[in-house]
Amino acid sequence: MVKLHFAGIRRPWPEPGAMSGWRAAAVGALLAVGTFVPMSAQAAVPAACAELQAKYPDWKGKTLVNAINPHTPGYESIDPKDPSKYIGFDIDLGEQIGECLGFKLTYKAVTFAALLTTLASGQADIVISDIYATEERAKAADFITYSKVFDGVLVAKGNPKKITGINTSLCGTAAAENTGYVEVPLIQALGPECKKEGKAEPTIQLYDNNANCIQAILAGRADTYINDVNTVDNAVKAYPDKLEKAIAVTIPYQVGIAVPKDKPKFRDAVKAALTEIYKSGDQLALLKKWKLDPENLMEPGLLTVK
Repeated sequence: MVKLHFAGIRRPWPEPGAMSGWRAAAVGALLAVGTFVPMSAQAAVPAACAELQAKYPDWKGKTLVNAINPHTPGYESIDPKDPSKYIGFDIDLGEQIGECLGFKLTYKAVTFAALLTTLASGQADIVISDIYATEERAKAADFITYSKVFDGVLVAKGNPKKITGINTSLCGTAAAENTGYVEVPLIQALGPECKKEGKAEPTIQLYDNNANCIQAILAGRADTYINDVNTVDNAVKAYPDKLEKAIAVTIPYQVGIAVPKDKPKFRDAVKAALTEIYKSGDQLALLKKWKLDPENLMEPGLLTVK
């Protein structure tokens, strides 16, 4: 088996049938002529990506920094087999974008609340970390949207507080949430409705990562944790005798990749590469690989605010 250098990772040459989209097309073309060359070589770059590298040459051959909060299993987390590496859907997606545009990625782990400030300060070039694109966040960064959002409501087994969603069933309960998450203001907005019903407002405990939010419920400090439904489902799988999903709710956001507002050309390049990955079927394949809901799939779009 021939070893090749592919986007900075040593990996075995795969069978064409094991790949999807433009990767399989590139490998098939090489096998057809009996030639083995590094995947980083121009001949191995799919035509659409070669055109993008010619159109957006500024980032070809560069190493960029991706700011992540690596505490969302399935999306981005520390590799249990190698603590120096990160794994997940967003990690793979970022690597594919880099492969298409000709750049490599390194990672800067920060708290979720620091993702956009790290980007704005110039300490990172891009944020691919399961961050919801909102009008407020788009004041600080431009977003290339790529995934629908469905939230799950995590509760203790048996749902003792009878929580039924982001509604007045949360009155008088304690919610564990990540600092900076969009769910925080949604829960806070229930205060007036709770008062009208003569009930106490929900309280919010803020943590830096998903694991701490989940532990707050396990320890009995919090009654619920509302976040991406895949994160909630994974928590239930990890603690089936202690946790359950009360309900899944739709919230009016999409997951996005954040880029600096003063780099519209880079934004357009990333969107173009992501569109090729979407059209090739590779984005859907990654959702399935990481056991994420294929219903999350959506064609890339933009959210920008002047």
